[in-house]
Amino acid sequence: MNLETYYEYCLSKKGVTEHFPFDQDTLVFKVGGKMFALSSLSQWEKGNPAVNLKCNPERALELRAEYDDIQPGFHMSKIHWNTVAVNGSVSDHVLKELIEHSYELICNSLPKKIQVELKLL
Repeated sequence: MNLETYYEYCLSKKGVTEHFPFDQDTLVFKVGGKMFALSSLSQWEKGNPAVNLKCNPERALELRAEYDDIQPGFHMSKIHWNTVAVNGSVSDHVLKELIEHSYELICNSLPKKIQVELKLL
């Protein structure tokens, strides 16, 4: 997956906004004001693309055992976040599933009022 495909896929989700809350390098995608995906743009440019994604803790452990390219979240809660190396052992299809899973976890954690405002229900 290239950066443009990743960017467009994340932004195609309902209610998603992009931000640079930490610095001018870390692109963060949020829904309802909460992060579900983030990535270093400079690492994409250097050929080392990776994405941090929220994940159910049990599933996170399973994925880490199955894929060498899925590690505990870099600079994130190691229980709830994974760092997924892009273009390695994780296919684009699986990466999209993991982005969707992260997005859904955040959407489901939002108050019902915000879910309605964002037309997520």
